[in-house]
This record gives sequence, structure tokens and C-alpha cells, in this order.
Amino acid sequence: MDVVCVGGGPAGLYFAALLKQSHPEVRVRVYERNRADDTFGFGVVFSDRTMDNLREADEPSQIAITQSFAHWDDIDIHYRGEVTTSVGHGFAGMSRKRLLSILQDRARDLGVELHFEHDVSDVYQLQDADLVIAADGINSQIRSTLAADFDPDIDDRPNRFVWLGTTFPFGAFTFYFKQNEHGLFRVHAYRYAKDSSTFIVECTEEAWRAAGFADFSEEQTIAYMERLFAEELQGHRLVGNKSVWRHFATVKNGRWWTRLQQGGKPGPHVVLLGDALHTAHFSIGSGTKLALEDAIDLHREITSRCFDGVAGENRAEKLSEALAAFEQERRSVVASIQRAAQVSLEWFENTERYMGLEPLQFAFSLLTRSLRVNHANLQLRDPVLTGRVDRWLASQAAAQVGAPTSPQLPPMFTPLKLRQLVLPNRIGVSPMCQYSADDGLVDDWHLVHLGSRAIGGAGLVMCEMTAISREARISPGCAGLYAEEHVAAWQRIVDFARANSDAKLGIQLGHAGPKGATELPWLGEKPLESGAWPLMAASALPYTPESQTPRAMTRGDMERTRDDYVAAAKRALAAGFDLLEVHMAHGYLLASFVSPLLNRRDDEYGGNVEGRMRYPLEVLDAVREVWPDERPLSVRISACDWHPGGITADDVVELGQLLKEHGVDIIDVSTGQTVASQRPEYGRLYQTPFSELVRLTSGLPTMTVGNISSYSDANSIIAGGRADVCLLARGHLFDPYWTQHAAHAQGVELAWPSQYLPVQRFRPRSD
Repeated sequence: MDVVCVGGGPAGLYFAALLKQSHPEVRVRVYERNRADDTFGFGVVFSDRTMDNLREADEPSQIAITQSFAHWDDIDIHYRGEVTTSVGHGFAGMSRKRLLSILQDRARDLGVELHFEHDVSDVYQLQDADLVIAADGINSQIRSTLAADFDPDIDDRPNRFVWLGTTFPFGAFTFYFKQNEHGLFRVHAYRYAKDSSTFIVECTEEAWRAAGFADFSEEQTIAYMERLFAEELQGHRLVGNKSVWRHFATVKNGRWWTRLQQGGKPGPHVVLLGDALHTAHFSIGSGTKLALEDAIDLHREITSRCFDGVAGENRAEKLSEALAAFEQERRSVVASIQRAAQVSLEWFENTERYMGLEPLQFAFSLLTRSLRVNHANLQLRDPVLTGRVDRWLASQAAAQVGAPTSPQLPPMFTPLKLRQLVLPNRIGVSPMCQYSADDGLVDDWHLVHLGSRAIGGAGLVMCEMTAISREARISPGCAGLYAEEHVAAWQRIVDFARANSDAKLGIQLGHAGPKGATELPWLGEKPLESGAWPLMAASALPYTPESQTPRAMTRGDMERTRDDYVAAAKRALAAGFDLLEVHMAHGYLLASFVSPLLNRRDDEYGGNVEGRMRYPLEVLDAVREVWPDERPLSVRISACDWHPGGITADDVVELGQLLKEHGVDIIDVSTGQTVASQRPEYGRLYQTPFSELVRLTSGLPTMTVGNISSYSDANSIIAGGRADVCLLARGHLFDPYWTQHAAHAQGVELAWPSQYLPVQRFRPRSD
């Protein structure tokens, strides 16, 4: 087998060394366009876990790398004149040039052919190879040449950054946040050798232009930064290494490998590796980790499928199987890291939003920004800092509710006051349609469903989206508050929860709009074949091609619907609900005004955010007028449509301000379900960043939803200021007593009904 690695960075060199070590008979060549000692940037970062993987793959190179490390355990965060230190993080830095030297020496000693200053500009020159490793970096020529095969997705991010070095010997991974007349500058700094450190400066495009960097030379950039950070550098100088200002590019690829065809004959296989394949923002320090672990996984698949018991003449044909397995096994791992990197880079892109946080919460937010480190992880690493954060949050909650609160409470168990309503904790049951009502009338199913969750310890139980009229239902099984007999049925549930738990009850009022008149979900959610009612929406756009086309609402429709919301709100009050929520999300009636994907109106109810929100705010104002001042009002929004042309972050910021001005007390932040062709980016806590955006820019409390399942994640969300209430749906379906179990696990005693008092002394066996 003949293997060519294009690119002499960590990915290409390490793969070449691994393959040559395990199979000396294979010819392995590395072609690098630069000189052997050329490199850009200064240091690279490794975690202890990464080193374990390297030790198992190739111990000699791992030992050489380890001997070149500068270790640190601490993270120092400089913010508002204070330094917050977090310990126990276990990272190490080393010179990028030294890393490349180690890998070059290792590859050379094993018999890899290294060719420097050799640019492979045309991958078709390599027809004699069986396998081409395209490890030629973020600006990969091979990826560009074969773009139709790889389907690359390159996202150039808005912030600017410059990679500098300094002789200042940082004792910890250090973050600076420094404001001057041009804007906010963030610094990511760490030591990678005895007297050398990396010093990355990042800022917004606006700050970059205001400072004049567009016209600066490298020397002028260095001089500016030495003046700005003179106090922090303590007389040490900054140095450059082709240190130009860049935009970070997030690289993804639809397919990771292909096979060349030339003259109708199959040629070499080509696979992307390292930065050519994917990137992860420098704020999580995983770029080199990903490259080296790519090499490990690719080597494992090729060895097991192309060498172990495979005859030499069949190896090239087995490569397709090996490369497909590499992509299948590794894609999910890379996607997880890239999701974390995306959240982290967005934190730094938008650091200006966080500048109103208190130093302790700012530090916690930074440390947990990627959502891979959560409250429990940080507690293991740094129990002192985590304890400080918990005590601070408990004191803030006590001041907010005006009553003593135990300083030992985990964040999720601190109380929250909304107008005159006090939630006993920050866990809520998300509204979940049960599709089990009879002409809007709820029954024993709803009593058991909601009552058990109230007994289960949730501080807030949100009842399902409840139709304001018969025509407002999604399906014939939807709950309603459009008839007087509905009031007594709901009151029965409210009274039960209030008598047997500390939970507060909220109800969500809505109108299905273009998504109405469908079958029950377990019957396929298709449009009703008989008994359907006419639909209406902001514009005459069906939800799916098969859906009924709604009529565009007239002014008369708007007035009648507004009055239906008011009547339903009055009935909700009569039923005794503590909190009322108006549903403006998920493509339903009011959401069809809010989203530009659904609102095509050319009157005063369309156009910009203010126009699109005009009618939803008319409804909200009317509801607020009849809902008592002492009781809170909530609104659910979709903060992202997961579709091109949908609602933007700027729209969401403006929307939050409008809701605040119109008397909303808390915003329930969800995303999506606006159009059937949406493409959500699912993942753990994938909707929480949108809640954080709304909370920080509106100044209102928020509720967050979406793949919240662990106690630690809930604590992280609350402690980091990302939301004020965590709403769980599936978690509460699986375990109605989720909150009670969370309390037990964390040493917190919640109230049980008298019938269940024996459980307070029950300690389940772990086996």
C-alpha cells in the first residue's frame, strides 16, 4: 500500500507515524508546502484525557510530548478589577513548533518520507497512491478541489482575533476582559514553555474597525496591545509570528472521504483529516486534540480492516470500508465537540452581553460556557469556588423573595418571586399536550398527569396549551377554556395540587392557527378527513403541502380572537391558576405573525419586528388588563426558526424588549416548530443559549426548555444566569418525581403530602 499525507501538521504527521510504526512495509510520504520549522501561532493545549489517548496509541511520542509540557491547574479570570481563580482543571501547554519537531522526528525515525517546501496543488498528481490523507489545513486545497465530493460548510465568524506571543510566564490559563474607548478586548493567555506564553486577543468587528486595525501593520498591532495591556504584561513584550487579524472559520463537511476517478478508472481514496475536516474554536483548545485523535481513529480502522488477515492485493479495495467506518464512528464525537465549541465561541463573540453580571457569576458563566463542564464537574474540580457561587445565589434569592433562604441550597432549589407569586424552586413541568380532552373538557387523566408532577416536587406545573375557542384547537383532543364547564374541571386540578403540594400552577393559552384541525399524534397528525374546522393565520400559508390552507386574518378575525383570549384568561383566573402564559411560539396563530417565514402581510401587521408583533401585543395587552396585577404573566416564544430567512437574534432582542414594555414578567424561551422543513441542531441543552440571549438583553427572567435531564445541568443553568426556571418535559414524563429525586440526591428536604411521609426516611439501595 502507498499512502500520501498532504500537510505536515499534527494530523498528517501523527497518522503517518502511527501507520509506519504498525506496518513498516507500507510506503508513507508526507508533503508539506512550508519549511520544516515554519509554524503559525505559538502554543497548543492538551488535557490529561488527551494524553491518555496518545499514550495508548504511541508511547514514545507521548513521552517526548509530555517532557515538553508546561502544566497548570488554575484558571484566572480578570473582570471588573477582580481576579477569580478556579483550580483543578489539569491542562498542559507546549510549543507548537516543538510538537511538530517531535512528530517529524518520530515519523522520520520510523521511515516516513518527509518532503518540505513541496506544494501538492493538484490532488490528481497522486494517482500512484492508494490513499491520500488531506491534512492540508483550514484552507485545504484538496477540499476545495473536491468540494462537490466533500460538500464543505465553512462558517466565517464575525469576531476578529490575532495570535500573539509574550515572554510573560503566566501561572494559570488567564482571561482578561478590558474595555477602552474602542470597545471590549478579550485575551486568552497561557504559558507553553518556561519563558513563553500564547496571548490571543479577540474583539468584535466594530471594535477592530474603531481601533484602526484595518490599516495597522503587525508591528502597530503589537504596539497597541502592549499599551493596552501594559499593566498586565508587567514590562514583558509581545511578539508576532505572521500575526494578522483573522476571522475564525468553523469547518464542517457533509462527507469525509471519496475516491478519485480519472479516465473512467478508480484512483486513490482521499480522506480529510484535522483542520481540513473540522475546526473547533480556540476557546476550548481542542483543535490539536481533534487532529491527533482523528489520526488515532483512522489508523485503527485502516489497520483492522485493511491489514489484519487481509491479503495485500485486496487492501486497496478494503479502504472504502475502513473510511466509511472511520466517518461513522467519529462523526458523532466530532459533532459533540463542535457543538460545545460553537457555544463557547458564541460566548466570546457576545461577551459584551455578560458584562452586567457580578464577578462571581461571570466567572461561573465563563467556566461552564461550553456546557461540557457543568455544576457537578466544577464541584469536583473546585468545590470551594462552586460553594461560593451557590451561597451567593442563595443570598440573591433570599433578597429577591424577602425571606431567609438556606445558604446551602443548590441553585435549582432556590426560590423565585414573580410579582407576588413565589416559586418554591426553579424546576418546572413544561406544557405537554395530552390530546385527551373531550371538546376541550379535561378529565381524570389530566388530574393524575398534572397532580402527580405537583406531588413530585416541581415548583411550577405548567398545564398544556389550552385552546381559547373550539376552532383554536390543534386536534379534537385538545384541552380548552372556551366554555364555562371547563372552569370547574380545571379548578379541580388546581385545588388538588394546591392541597397536596407546594407547586404553583400555570396555564398556557393558545390558538393553533395554521396547525389546527389535525388527527391525534398517535394517529399520524395528518389533517382531519372529516369534522375539520376552517383555519386562519397571519397569511394564507399551509403548514405542510398536505395541510389545509388558512385564510389570512381580517381585522374582524383579530378582534374576535383577542376577545376569546380575554374570555379564556378570565376563566383561568376563575379556575385559580397562579400564572398565565400566552403562546406565541411554534408556528401557531400568534407565532404566524411573529415569524417572517409565516407573515407575508403588507399592512401594519407585517414587515419589521414591530409590525409583526403588533397584533400579538394587542392580544397581550388585553390579557394583561384582565389578569390581576399580583399574578405573573408569561409568554412563550420561538427564538430561532431553524430555517433560513427565519427570526434573527436581533429580532429576538427587540422582541424581548417589546414584551418587557408590555407587562410580561417572565419569557418562556423555546425554538423551532415554525415550519415543517426546519433543521434543528439538536443536542444537550441546545435551546438554553437562546434563553440566555433573551435574559441578558431584556433584563427579564426566562424559562428554558430542551434536553435538560440532569440535576447538574439544571444547577448550571440557574447558577450561570442562563435562565431562572428549567422546564422539563420528557424528564417529567419518565419520572413524575424527578424534582423529589433531585432533592434527595443533593441532601435537600422537600415537602411530601401526609400520605407519603414514610418516604422521607426511605433510602433506596444503589444495587
